[in-house]
Amino acid sequence: MFARLRSLSRPLITGIALLSVAYFPLALDAQDNASPSTLVEPITQGQRVFTCGHSFHVWVPGIVADLAKLSEIPDHLQVGLSSIGGSRTIQHWDIPDEKNTAKAALKTGNVDVLTLSPIFLPDPGIENFTTLALEHNKNIRVIVQPIWLRWDIYEPTTKRPAKVDHNAITGEELRKRHAEHFAKMDEHIRELNKKYGKTVLYLAPAPQAVIALREKIIAGEAPGLMVQEDLFTDELGHGKPPLMALVGYCNYAVIYRRSPIGLPVPAILKRAKLGEHEERLNRLLQELAWDAVVQHPLSGLKP
Repeated sequence: MFARLRSLSRPLITGIALLSVAYFPLALDAQDNASPSTLVEPITQGQRVFTCGHSFHVWVPGIVADLAKLSEIPDHLQVGLSSIGGSRTIQHWDIPDEKNTAKAALKTGNVDVLTLSPIFLPDPGIENFTTLALEHNKNIRVIVQPIWLRWDIYEPTTKRPAKVDHNAITGEELRKRHAEHFAKMDEHIRELNKKYGKTVLYLAPAPQAVIALREKIIAGEAPGLMVQEDLFTDELGHGKPPLMALVGYCNYAVIYRRSPIGLPVPAILKRAKLGEHEERLNRLLQELAWDAVVQHPLSGLKP
Protein backbone atom coordinates (compact mmCIF):
# COMPACT_ATOMS: atom_id res chain seq x y z
CA MET A 1 0.00 0.00 0.00
CA PHE A 2 2.73 2.45 0.95
CA ALA A 3 4.63 1.62 -2.20
CA ARG A 4 1.55 2.52 -4.23
CA LEU A 5 1.18 5.79 -2.36
CA ARG A 6 4.80 6.68 -3.02
CA SER A 7 4.21 6.09 -6.70
CA LEU A 8 1.56 8.81 -6.89
CA SER A 9 2.68 12.07 -8.43
CA ARG A 10 3.17 15.04 -6.13
CA PRO A 11 0.49 17.11 -7.97
CA LEU A 12 -2.06 14.34 -7.41
CA ILE A 13 -1.16 14.05 -3.71
CA THR A 14 -1.40 17.83 -3.35
CA GLY A 15 -4.80 17.82 -5.01
CA ILE A 16 -6.07 15.13 -2.66
CA ALA A 17 -4.74 17.10 0.32
CA LEU A 18 -6.50 20.26 -0.81
CA LEU A 19 -9.81 18.48 -1.21
CA SER A 20 -9.40 16.81 2.17
CA VAL A 21 -8.75 20.11 3.91
CA ALA A 22 -11.58 21.88 2.09
CA TYR A 23 -14.20 19.37 3.17
CA PHE A 24 -12.64 17.95 6.33
CA PRO A 25 -15.09 19.61 8.73
CA LEU A 26 -17.98 17.89 6.92
CA ALA A 27 -16.43 14.46 7.15
CA LEU A 28 -16.43 13.88 10.89
CA ASP A 29 -19.09 13.52 13.53
CA ALA A 30 -18.35 16.15 16.17
CA GLN A 31 -20.02 14.25 18.99
CA ASP A 32 -17.99 11.10 18.36
CA ASN A 33 -14.77 13.10 18.23
CA ALA A 34 -15.63 14.98 21.41
CA SER A 35 -15.90 11.76 23.43
CA PRO A 36 -13.66 12.20 26.50
CA SER A 37 -12.24 8.72 26.03
CA THR A 38 -10.69 9.72 22.69
CA LEU A 39 -9.11 12.99 23.82
CA VAL A 40 -6.01 13.90 25.80
CA GLU A 41 -6.31 15.02 29.39
CA PRO A 42 -7.09 18.72 29.85
CA ILE A 43 -4.41 21.01 31.25
CA THR A 44 -5.39 22.21 34.71
CA GLN A 45 -2.41 24.38 35.61
CA GLY A 46 -2.19 27.94 34.37
CA GLN A 47 0.14 28.42 31.41
CA ARG A 48 2.71 31.16 30.90
CA VAL A 49 2.00 32.54 27.43
CA PHE A 50 3.85 34.85 25.06
CA THR A 51 2.15 36.10 21.91
CA CYS A 52 3.48 37.44 18.61
CA GLY A 53 0.85 38.69 16.24
CA HIS A 54 -1.08 41.15 14.12
CA SER A 55 -4.57 42.61 14.29
CA PHE A 56 -6.24 39.23 13.71
CA HIS A 57 -4.60 37.82 16.83
CA VAL A 58 -3.19 40.35 19.32
CA TRP A 59 -6.51 40.61 21.19
CA VAL A 60 -6.58 36.85 21.79
CA PRO A 61 -4.41 36.95 24.98
CA GLY A 62 -6.90 39.13 26.83
CA ILE A 63 -9.79 36.85 25.90
CA VAL A 64 -7.91 33.69 26.89
CA ALA A 65 -6.97 35.27 30.23
CA ASP A 66 -10.65 36.04 30.82
CA LEU A 67 -11.65 32.48 29.91
CA ALA A 68 -8.99 31.02 32.20
CA LYS A 69 -10.41 33.10 35.03
CA LEU A 70 -13.96 31.99 34.23
CA SER A 71 -12.69 28.38 34.20
CA GLU A 72 -10.98 28.90 37.58
CA ILE A 73 -7.63 27.83 36.14
CA PRO A 74 -4.99 29.04 38.61
CA ASP A 75 -1.90 31.04 37.70
CA HIS A 76 -2.59 31.75 34.04
CA LEU A 77 -0.07 34.40 33.00
CA GLN A 78 0.34 36.43 29.82
CA VAL A 79 4.10 36.90 29.88
CA GLY A 80 4.23 39.37 27.02
CA LEU A 81 3.00 40.51 23.62
CA SER A 82 4.78 41.52 20.43
CA SER A 83 2.32 43.42 18.25
CA ILE A 84 2.97 44.49 14.63
CA GLY A 85 0.09 45.34 12.30
CA GLY A 86 -0.20 43.14 9.21
CA SER A 87 2.92 41.24 10.25
CA ARG A 88 4.51 38.00 9.24
CA THR A 89 6.13 36.07 12.07
CA ILE A 90 9.59 36.80 10.69
CA GLN A 91 9.01 40.52 11.37
CA HIS A 92 8.74 39.80 15.08
CA TRP A 93 11.93 37.76 14.87
CA ASP A 94 13.78 40.55 13.04
CA ILE A 95 13.20 43.13 15.78
CA PRO A 96 16.70 44.04 17.09
CA ASP A 97 17.73 41.80 19.99
CA GLU A 98 17.98 44.68 22.43
CA LYS A 99 14.30 45.49 21.80
CA ASN A 100 13.03 41.98 21.10
CA THR A 101 10.78 41.10 24.04
CA ALA A 102 9.79 37.77 22.50
CA LYS A 103 13.36 36.48 22.27
CA ALA A 104 14.13 37.78 25.75
CA ALA A 105 11.14 36.00 27.26
CA LEU A 106 11.90 32.71 25.51
CA LYS A 107 15.53 32.79 26.65
CA THR A 108 14.42 32.77 30.28
CA GLY A 109 12.83 29.34 29.78
CA ASN A 110 9.77 30.62 31.63
CA VAL A 111 7.31 30.42 28.75
CA ASP A 112 5.03 27.38 28.44
CA VAL A 113 3.17 28.45 25.30
CA LEU A 114 4.21 30.67 22.41
CA THR A 115 1.39 31.73 20.07
CA LEU A 116 2.15 32.88 16.53
CA SER A 117 -0.11 34.21 13.79
CA PRO A 118 1.56 34.02 10.38
CA ILE A 119 -0.24 35.34 7.33
CA PHE A 120 1.01 33.23 4.42
CA LEU A 121 3.98 30.96 3.81
CA PRO A 122 6.92 30.97 3.47
CA ASP A 123 7.53 32.50 6.88
CA PRO A 124 10.88 31.44 8.40
CA GLY A 125 9.96 33.18 11.64
CA ILE A 126 7.91 30.17 12.72
CA GLU A 127 10.92 27.86 12.64
CA ASN A 128 13.28 30.48 14.07
CA PHE A 129 11.11 31.07 17.13
CA THR A 130 10.44 27.37 17.65
CA THR A 131 14.14 26.51 17.55
CA LEU A 132 14.98 29.25 20.05
CA ALA A 133 12.10 28.27 22.32
CA LEU A 134 13.15 24.63 22.41
CA GLU A 135 16.72 25.56 23.32
CA HIS A 136 15.46 27.05 26.58
CA ASN A 137 12.39 24.94 27.35
CA LYS A 138 12.18 21.46 25.85
CA ASN A 139 8.50 21.18 26.83
CA ILE A 140 7.29 24.41 25.28
CA ARG A 141 4.30 24.33 22.93
CA VAL A 142 4.12 26.63 19.91
CA ILE A 143 0.56 27.29 18.79
CA VAL A 144 0.05 28.69 15.31
CA GLN A 145 -3.21 30.49 14.47
CA PRO A 146 -3.64 30.89 10.70
CA ILE A 147 -5.71 33.83 9.47
CA TRP A 148 -9.16 33.73 7.92
CA LEU A 149 -8.62 35.14 4.44
CA ARG A 150 -8.42 38.90 4.25
CA TRP A 151 -10.93 40.32 1.76
CA ASP A 152 -12.17 36.71 1.45
CA ILE A 153 -9.43 35.90 -1.05
CA TYR A 154 -6.23 33.84 -1.07
CA GLU A 155 -3.80 36.66 -1.75
CA PRO A 156 -0.88 34.62 -3.15
CA THR A 157 -3.04 33.65 -6.14
CA THR A 158 -5.89 36.19 -6.26
CA LYS A 159 -5.85 39.95 -6.66
CA ARG A 160 -7.73 42.06 -4.16
CA PRO A 161 -11.21 42.84 -5.52
CA ALA A 162 -12.36 46.42 -6.00
CA LYS A 163 -15.37 45.70 -3.80
CA VAL A 164 -15.78 43.06 -1.09
CA ASP A 165 -19.23 41.74 -0.23
CA HIS A 166 -18.89 39.39 2.74
CA ASN A 167 -22.59 38.57 2.49
CA ALA A 168 -22.44 37.32 -1.10
CA ILE A 169 -20.13 34.37 -0.54
CA THR A 170 -21.24 30.85 0.38
CA GLY A 171 -19.69 28.49 2.89
CA GLU A 172 -18.72 26.09 0.12
CA GLU A 173 -16.90 28.86 -1.74
CA LEU A 174 -15.14 29.97 1.46
CA ARG A 175 -13.85 26.45 2.00
CA LYS A 176 -12.56 26.26 -1.56
CA ARG A 177 -10.77 29.60 -1.24
CA HIS A 178 -9.16 28.58 2.06
CA ALA A 179 -8.17 25.08 0.93
CA GLU A 180 -4.65 25.83 -0.35
CA HIS A 181 -3.94 28.10 2.61
CA PHE A 182 -4.99 25.38 5.09
CA ALA A 183 -3.10 22.61 3.28
CA LYS A 184 0.17 24.52 3.11
CA MET A 185 0.02 25.56 6.76
CA ASP A 186 -0.74 22.01 7.92
CA GLU A 187 2.08 20.60 5.81
CA HIS A 188 4.55 23.16 7.18
CA ILE A 189 3.67 22.35 10.79
CA ARG A 190 3.97 18.61 10.15
CA GLU A 191 7.35 19.07 8.45
CA LEU A 192 8.71 21.14 11.34
CA ASN A 193 7.50 18.64 13.95
CA LYS A 194 9.18 15.89 11.96
CA LYS A 195 12.39 17.91 11.85
CA TYR A 196 12.34 18.39 15.65
CA GLY A 197 11.58 14.72 16.21
CA LYS A 198 8.55 15.42 18.38
CA THR A 199 5.33 17.41 18.40
CA VAL A 200 6.16 20.97 19.34
CA LEU A 201 3.90 22.96 17.03
CA TYR A 202 0.12 22.85 17.15
CA LEU A 203 -2.59 24.63 15.21
CA ALA A 204 -5.51 26.70 16.47
CA PRO A 205 -8.15 26.25 13.72
CA ALA A 206 -9.75 29.68 14.13
CA PRO A 207 -10.46 30.26 10.42
CA GLN A 208 -12.23 26.90 10.17
CA ALA A 209 -14.48 27.95 13.05
CA VAL A 210 -15.10 31.35 11.41
CA ILE A 211 -16.26 29.63 8.22
CA ALA A 212 -18.58 27.41 10.23
CA LEU A 213 -20.07 30.45 11.96
CA ARG A 214 -20.61 32.19 8.63
CA GLU A 215 -22.48 29.13 7.44
CA LYS A 216 -24.69 29.30 10.52
CA ILE A 217 -25.44 32.94 9.75
CA ILE A 218 -26.35 32.08 6.16
CA ALA A 219 -28.68 29.38 7.45
CA GLY A 220 -30.30 31.80 9.92
CA GLU A 221 -29.03 29.76 12.87
CA ALA A 222 -26.79 32.31 14.62
CA PRO A 223 -28.79 34.17 17.32
CA GLY A 224 -28.41 37.92 17.02
CA LEU A 225 -26.38 37.79 13.79
CA MET A 226 -28.37 38.60 10.65
CA VAL A 227 -25.70 38.75 7.93
CA GLN A 228 -22.06 37.75 7.59
CA GLU A 229 -20.98 41.38 7.75
CA ASP A 230 -22.11 41.36 11.39
CA LEU A 231 -18.78 39.63 12.08
CA PHE A 232 -16.50 42.23 10.50
CA THR A 233 -15.60 45.87 10.99
CA ASP A 234 -14.30 46.32 7.44
CA GLU A 235 -13.76 44.69 4.04
CA LEU A 236 -10.37 43.34 5.11
CA GLY A 237 -11.96 41.17 7.78
CA HIS A 238 -11.10 42.61 11.19
CA GLY A 239 -13.38 41.02 13.73
CA LYS A 240 -16.25 42.32 15.79
CA PRO A 241 -16.84 40.89 19.29
CA PRO A 242 -18.71 37.71 18.22
CA LEU A 243 -15.89 36.70 15.87
CA MET A 244 -13.28 37.66 18.45
CA ALA A 245 -15.00 35.56 21.10
CA LEU A 246 -15.08 32.58 18.72
CA VAL A 247 -11.37 32.88 17.94
CA GLY A 248 -10.61 33.29 21.63
CA TYR A 249 -12.48 30.07 22.38
CA CYS A 250 -10.43 28.23 19.72
CA ASN A 251 -7.15 29.38 21.23
CA TYR A 252 -8.31 28.61 24.78
CA ALA A 253 -9.35 25.09 23.73
CA VAL A 254 -5.93 24.39 22.18
CA ILE A 255 -3.90 25.99 25.00
CA TYR A 256 -5.79 24.20 27.78
CA ARG A 257 -7.03 21.18 25.84
CA ARG A 258 -10.47 21.56 27.31
CA SER A 259 -13.93 22.38 26.06
CA PRO A 260 -15.19 25.94 26.47
CA ILE A 261 -18.80 24.72 26.34
CA GLY A 262 -20.72 25.88 29.38
CA LEU A 263 -18.51 28.82 30.32
CA PRO A 264 -20.25 32.11 31.19
CA VAL A 265 -20.43 34.88 28.62
CA PRO A 266 -16.92 36.41 28.36
CA ALA A 267 -16.31 40.15 28.56
CA ILE A 268 -15.56 40.42 24.84
CA LEU A 269 -18.97 39.08 23.83
CA LYS A 270 -20.80 41.33 26.27
CA ARG A 271 -19.52 44.26 24.19
CA ALA A 272 -21.79 43.14 21.34
CA LYS A 273 -24.90 44.05 23.41
CA LEU A 274 -26.90 41.15 22.01
CA GLY A 275 -29.60 41.26 24.65
CA GLU A 276 -31.77 38.17 24.68
CA HIS A 277 -29.53 36.52 22.05
CA GLU A 278 -26.35 36.70 24.13
CA GLU A 279 -26.54 33.38 25.96
CA ARG A 280 -27.60 31.36 22.94
CA LEU A 281 -24.97 32.89 20.68
CA ASN A 282 -22.32 32.30 23.34
CA ARG A 283 -23.24 28.63 23.43
CA LEU A 284 -23.09 28.39 19.64
CA LEU A 285 -19.65 30.01 19.53
CA GLN A 286 -18.40 27.57 22.16
CA GLU A 287 -19.74 24.59 20.25
CA LEU A 288 -18.30 25.74 16.92
CA ALA A 289 -14.89 26.42 18.44
CA TRP A 290 -14.76 23.08 20.22
CA ASP A 291 -15.94 21.26 17.09
CA ALA A 292 -13.19 22.86 14.99
CA VAL A 293 -10.48 22.11 17.57
CA VAL A 294 -11.54 18.51 18.15
CA GLN A 295 -11.74 17.80 14.43
CA HIS A 296 -8.39 19.27 13.48
CA PRO A 297 -5.56 16.69 13.63
CA LEU A 298 -2.93 19.27 14.59
CA SER A 299 -4.75 20.85 17.53
CA GLY A 300 -3.24 18.43 20.06
CA LEU A 301 -6.60 17.19 21.38
CA LYS A 302 -6.15 13.62 20.20
CA PRO A 303 -3.48 11.31 21.58
